[in-house]
Amino acid sequence: MPRYVVERTFSEGLRITAELESVELCRSMIERNADEGVTWLHSYVSEDKRKTFCVYDGPSPEAIRKTAARNELPVERITQVRVLDPYFNH
Repeated sequence: MPRYVVERTFSEGLRITAELESVELCRSMIERNADEGVTWLHSYVSEDKRKTFCVYDGPSPEAIRKTAARNELPVERITQVRVLDPYFNH
């Protein structure tokens, strides 16, 4: 399955916390992603919470864009990536 990094910009900053409401929001995003065969692996968030870099496995950039739209998330850029292991494990 191809892997992608999705860059997003949140002008007001990302507003996800450890509160129950945010947990439920993330859970529903994961379920909608699964409808398109997309798996959210993890995300990196900038210090000011205005930029995220989210790592996904999915069948195509189009599937990722579709789930982003369903989840009401912006998409600035999608880049297909592969792991570069500094220890050269294959």
